[in-house]
Amino acid sequence: MKHILLAEDDFDYASILKQYLEISGFKVTWAKDGAEALTAFPEAGPDICVFDVMMPKMDGFTLAETIIASYPDTPIVFLTAKGLKEDKIKGLKLGADDYVVKPFEADELILRINNILRRSQRATATAQPLNAHTTIGTYTFNGTNYVLTHKNVQHRLTEREANLISYLNTNRNRMIKREDLLTAIWGSDDFFSGRSMDVFISRLRKYFSEDPDISIVGYRGVGLEFNVK
Repeated sequence: MKHILLAEDDFDYASILKQYLEISGFKVTWAKDGAEALTAFPEAGPDICVFDVMMPKMDGFTLAETIIASYPDTPIVFLTAKGLKEDKIKGLKLGADDYVVKPFEADELILRINNILRRSQRATATAQPLNAHTTIGTYTFNGTNYVLTHKNVQHRLTEREANLISYLNTNRNRMIKREDLLTAIWGSDDFFSGRSMDVFISRLRKYFSEDPDISIVGYRGVGLEFNVK
């Protein structure tokens, strides 16, 4: 049974949505505002989060940003009454997996949640991290413990970050098609997976910034190269 952390301050709306999600086979932890959801997250350990954007104490964007900082692999779907393009872009830049505008059919939300969970499962099944202590330039990558080390500085990686580094290093110094990378690590090459990948690539660029001989070069609309001299 997959576990959903639902953050929604509208009592009536959330009560109905929670019941529908449970009828559809999910376990649901319901938080009535952003601050409550942040407190509940570590114990809940959800497979996916569904956050309303406009909430008291802490809005959905701030909540998602805080969670993603520590748990970047957590899938997040935003619920909002707004249809503004700026809000959608902001959510996607944070690393959200989908964005649903109210009012919506509950069946649509269930479909989106299941699609995201399937993509995540496929990516985990197909990606194979490297063995321990692989050298990448002046870095050491431990694919078993998900640690990237440069001199005495260690970066604790998420599973997806480790899988992404593994794939890039296996295909180093050559063009990697965007759709191939997305399918291998995210399990899908759709728009939302693409936005998520862009966030992860930016994070890896920061991790590898201490070695000038390592670069991740993007070619718009084509793919990228992970270059190690």
